[in-house]
Amino acid sequence: MAENVDEITMNYEEGGELKVKELSKEVLTKGAWSTIMFLYQELDRKTSEYGPQKISIRRYKKSGGVYKQQSKFNIGSEKQAKQIVDIINKWY
Repeated sequence: MAENVDEITMNYEEGGELKVKELSKEVLTKGAWSTIMFLYQELDRKTSEYGPQKISIRRYKKSGGVYKQQSKFNIGSEKQAKQIVDIINKWY
């Protein structure tokens, strides 16, 4: 568990193999409740190659001196990401 928001990562290893690879991270808010946006790829079990880039927005709460994930929203395709950007640009 991470004690500092900058230590939080999406990287996930199982059996010595990196299953989820973090490509980039942006800390949107810091504090007792922190929000982080990750760019990542997942390892395809069939091909042993990393799939398309995806985005995950995650909220963490600091409790007992460590950050624990409370919620997440995954953007699974470039099309969906662009739709979200278009809507936000329209609203603002």
